[in-house]
Amino acid sequence: MRRLAVIVAAAAVLTGCASEPLRPCTLVGTPVGVGLSVAAPLAAKVRSATVEVCWDGSCRRPRLELYQGSRAGEQTCSGEACSAVAVPTAEKHGFADVAGLPKRPVEVRLTLRGARGASLLDTTVRVTPKGRFPNGPECGEGGPNAMLTVDAGGNVRES
Repeated sequence: MRRLAVIVAAAAVLTGCASEPLRPCTLVGTPVGVGLSVAAPLAAKVRSATVEVCWDGSCRRPRLELYQGSRAGEQTCSGEACSAVAVPTAEKHGFADVAGLPKRPVEVRLTLRGARGASLLDTTVRVTPKGRFPNGPECGEGGPNAMLTVDAGGNVRES
């Protein structure tokens, strides 16, 4: 009788666990580094950007390439399959991979250059990179990055 009670209790526990849907953890990762978004109309003048990221007495100058922003355009559907065309926007975006970036305050020197290399912005900001959870907290932390936004007036903020 005691054995039967143990089996029934175990079955109840296992049934309770199985009733919750399992959420899959994908292989989506989180890039480690500093992201940049430059708003219009300043973005139209920017031809290149550089960042220098410093902590613990040393600095890194990773490559940062800017890309034209885009948004989803008109959607078309055929049966159950739908698609949308990417429509360019007036913003520019980029990301600089920074190996070893810590989850504590770092100094980021951001330089934006225009035509013929003329400096449009040269400023240093203090940011705190954060670990990200691309699949939710139950799937583990990806790793740290910081995102910078430059508004139309050239003001830089951590986003």
